[in-house]
Amino acid sequence: MQRSEMLKRMMTIREFERIIKDLARTKIVDGAIHCYTGEEAVAVGVCAALTGRDYVFSTHRGHGHAIARGLPLDNIMAELMGKAAGVSGGYGGSMHLFSREYRLMGGNGIVGGGITLALGPAYAAKLQGTDEVTVTFFSEGASNEGWCHEAMNMASLWKLPLIFACENNCFAATTPSFKTLSDMDLAKRAGGYAMAGEIVDGNDVEAVYEAASRAVEKARAGEGPTFLEFKTYRVEGHCMVLRDLEQFRPREEVLKWAARDPITVLRERMIAEGILTEAGFEALRDEVAGDFERALAFGRESALPSIEAFGERIRKRYAI
Repeated sequence: MQRSEMLKRMMTIREFERIIKDLARTKIVDGAIHCYTGEEAVAVGVCAALTGRDYVFSTHRGHGHAIARGLPLDNIMAELMGKAAGVSGGYGGSMHLFSREYRLMGGNGIVGGGITLALGPAYAAKLQGTDEVTVTFFSEGASNEGWCHEAMNMASLWKLPLIFACENNCFAATTPSFKTLSDMDLAKRAGGYAMAGEIVDGNDVEAVYEAASRAVEKARAGEGPTFLEFKTYRVEGHCMVLRDLEQFRPREEVLKWAARDPITVLRERMIAEGILTEAGFEALRDEVAGDFERALAFGRESALPSIEAFGERIRKRYAI
């Protein structure tokens, strides 16, 4: 993926979250909304290192993963609006974006719930002798869950082609990670499972891409899993119910991370190297705006799922 495309995808994720917040406040979008603002480089950098045949397991904070994976913006928007044209038929909403075609195996409302599920396709690839790689995204909070450690042990024991993509965004809901982690560098845990581990600047999309590419190459070669810890920062509150984090965050901390905004980091680097101009950046911004104009229109004009269609899904699912 070219730098300009990575920049545009990060900008798309950022704009998506801005728009979704507005739609949630006006009740056009219902349910809990967990924004990915500030973490865009992780999703984009990791997904840029994958091919269409690889698998991705997302989280409750999954809008960025879906956009980075390349799911059509129209259908993601329709899903959050509860429309039948949504990627999950309008039944999943924000936390359950799923696409078999793009091998995005869905978000998960259970913290860390996707980690053990990711063992499935990784184990299948191992058994069948194929070269598909599986990535499971999760946070530093989820890294403390027991099943994370069980999955790491199994993946290492069986040398599965699985990448543990830990988005250390400094907060679990409203609890800062220094209150829950005995060691702030989670990648060290990999050594306890005889697994490669690496700490990566999660706000530098190129650093993320390079680290993910090394892990993917290792996995495809049959050399087992990698634990990648991406140091990043969750700008928004936990969800639309808990928006204001000023009481939990020192202003100095917020300003420090704002200076390392992932979009700004890549934009300024590209301008400094003569790859991008200010006019070029504005053109990208206009492209993103146009994409959202179409996506919003598509979502608003799409039909709601019918009761009959829902009933048919249930009958097929449970062979009633």
